[in-house]
Amino acid sequence: MENRQWVSTALVIALMVSVVAGQGILYPIESESRAVHYLDGIWNFRLANESDSDVGHREGWYRQELRKTGQTIQMPVPASYNDITEDKAVRDHVGVVWYDRTFYVPRTWSSPNMKIWLRFGGVHYAADVFVNGELVVRHTGGHIPFQSEVTSILQYGRKNLISVAVNNILTHITVPQGSLEKLQTDSGPKIVQYYKFDFFNYAGIHRSVVLYTTPSVYIDDISVNTDINEDTGVIKYNVSAGGEPTNHSTVSVSLLDRDENYVIRDVMGNEGNLRVPQAKLWWPYLMDPDPAYLYTLEVRLSTKDEVLEDVYRLPVGIRKLGWGNSSVTINGKPIYIRGFGRHEDSEIRGKGHDFPLITRDYNLIKWLGANAYRTSHYPYSEEIMDFADREGIMIIDECPGVDIGSYGFSAELLEAHKTALTRLHQRDKNRPSVVMWSVANEALTSLQGASDYFHAIADHMKVLESSRPITMAINALYDMDLVGQFMDVISFNRYNAWYSNSGRTDTITNNVKEEAKNWHKKYNKPVLMTEYGGDTIAGLHLSPEYIWSEEYQAKLLSKHFEAFDELRSERFFIGEMIWNFADFNTAQTYVRAGGNKKGIFTRNRQPKASALLVRKRYWAIAEELDNVTPPNDLSEYVYKNHLKHLKTVTEEISDVALISV
Repeated sequence: MENRQWVSTALVIALMVSVVAGQGILYPIESESRAVHYLDGIWNFRLANESDSDVGHREGWYRQELRKTGQTIQMPVPASYNDITEDKAVRDHVGVVWYDRTFYVPRTWSSPNMKIWLRFGGVHYAADVFVNGELVVRHTGGHIPFQSEVTSILQYGRKNLISVAVNNILTHITVPQGSLEKLQTDSGPKIVQYYKFDFFNYAGIHRSVVLYTTPSVYIDDISVNTDINEDTGVIKYNVSAGGEPTNHSTVSVSLLDRDENYVIRDVMGNEGNLRVPQAKLWWPYLMDPDPAYLYTLEVRLSTKDEVLEDVYRLPVGIRKLGWGNSSVTINGKPIYIRGFGRHEDSEIRGKGHDFPLITRDYNLIKWLGANAYRTSHYPYSEEIMDFADREGIMIIDECPGVDIGSYGFSAELLEAHKTALTRLHQRDKNRPSVVMWSVANEALTSLQGASDYFHAIADHMKVLESSRPITMAINALYDMDLVGQFMDVISFNRYNAWYSNSGRTDTITNNVKEEAKNWHKKYNKPVLMTEYGGDTIAGLHLSPEYIWSEEYQAKLLSKHFEAFDELRSERFFIGEMIWNFADFNTAQTYVRAGGNKKGIFTRNRQPKASALLVRKRYWAIAEELDNVTPPNDLSEYVYKNHLKHLKTVTEEISDVALISV
C-alpha cells in the first residue's frame, strides 16, 4: 500500500538522520541573544484520501495555500485533530492529513550573524514539513521534538507559508507497533489501523510550533550530571557549539541560586566540574521541607568576530541516585514510590498541549500526597516535565515501546526502538525529576527472541547513560519472563480481581505478596508494582461492593494496600503505582465503555471515591517515611467522642456475641 510505503520511507530517513545527530534539542528560551515566536493558533486543515495518502505530495499541496487545493476546515494547534469535529471521518482517519498557515518574519531577523530555527514539540506519528514550498525536515516518532534551520528559506518582512503533512499510520517497525488491514464495509473496502495497546491513537500537531533565533555561532547542546561529596555538590557539564565555531570561540559557565545570586562565576571551558559547597539538594516532594531546589546554569558562548554572544540558561537540580539489590536511593535515602501511571489525554484536545490541564494535574498529584508517576506509555511534553522538575515529582521516563513483540522482534524494529531511546535521553538527560528510564511497557517478554532483543536495548541504554537505573513494566509471569535479568529494577503489572478472578477481592493480597517475592527471588533486584487497578463508572454505587462500582474500586485498592504494607517490611519492595491517575480514551471495543475507566479521577479530573482513599494512604506513608504533617482535612468531623463511642459499641457487640454463644 502507498500509505505503508510513505511511513517506511520516512522511518528509514529518520534513522539515517539520527546516526549523524549528536545535535542538541535544547528547549527554546528567550535570552539576551535569543528570540522566540510561537506559531500556535488556528491552522487550515484537510484530509488526504485514505486510499491515496500520497495525493498531497504528488499534487504539490505544499506549494500553495491549502485552501486552494480543496475544501479545508480550521484546526487548533496544538491539539489532536480527532475529537475537534463532529465528523467521524476525521476522528477515525487513517493516513495523511495536511495543515498549513501563513506567518511573517521581522526584517530585523535578516542578518548574516543570525540563524532562524523552526521547532516542533511533537507531531504524531510522522511529519513532512515544508516552508515556502521546500521540504525542511522529515521526522518519525510522535512524542519527541524536532527542528530544522530555515534561515535561507524564509522571506523577511514578507508572508511565509508553512505546510505540514502528518501521517498516523503505525506498522510492524514503528514504535509503538501497529498494522493495516482492509475492511469490507457497506460502501466498499476501507483501510483500518489496528494496534494492541489500550489507548486511543490520537494524531496531529500535539505540541507547540516555534520559530526561534540564535547567533550564527551558538550553544547547540548542554549535558549535565550531578554528584554529591559530603556537603559539596558537583555539577559535571559539557557544552557543544554549533554553526562554525573557531579557535576564537570561548565558553564560560556560571551558576546562580534560586534567588538569582551568583554562586560561581565565569568558569572558562566547554567542559568541567563545578563544586558547590553547602549545596542545596534537589529532593522529591515531601522528602524534604524544601523540595525541588533548582540552580540555574548560565552558559555563554562568544567569539572574537562580529557574532553576538549566545546565552542559554538551564535549570539544574543537584542530586545523586543509587541502587542495589533491594533499594533505589536519592541523596543516600531510600525512596518509596507512591503514584500512578498516567496518560496525556483529555476531552476535545486529545493529547494536545494544555497548560490549565497540566497545572490541575500537578495540583491533584500533590493534593494526594503522591511523589511519582510513570510517563506511560511515551514521552510527555517538555512543559509537563518542567513541572516535575519544579515541583519535585519523580518520573519514570518511558519510551513508546508498548507491546513490543506483538508483530515480532525484527532488526528494523530494534533500530527504531534504539532511536526512540536515544531521542528520549537526548531530550530529558538533564532533568533531576527523571529517576529511572523505562525502556518498554508490557512487551512480550516470554517469547523467543525477547532475550536477545532486550539485552541489546538494555546495553544501548547503559551506553547512553549509567547514572540512572533502567526498568520496564513487565506483564509476563515471573517464571516465564526472559528479560528482567537485564533491568536494574523489576517493575511488574498485574490485575488481580479484575482481568483474573474478576470480583474476587479475597484473592488479591496473597497473590500480590507471592508474586513480588518471586520476582525478587528470581532476579535479586528491587521490585516495584507499576500497574494494578479496576475500571469504575463514576457514580455507580453498589453494596456490597460489586465490579465496576466505586465501592469495588476502593476495596480492590485497599486489598493491594494490605499486600504492599507487608512487602515494605521485606525491604526489597520500593513502590506502588495505581493504574490509572484519570480515565482516558481508547479504541472502540465492547470491553471499554467510553474508554478506560480505571482512573481514580474522571477524565475531567473529578475524584472518585477511591481518590479519597488513596489520599489518606499516601499521606499516611509520607507521615511515616518522610516525617511530614498530613493535611487537617483528611477526615471529616463526625462526633466529639467518636473514638470512645466506637470502643463502647465494639465491646457491646462482643458481649452480645458471647451471650448468643
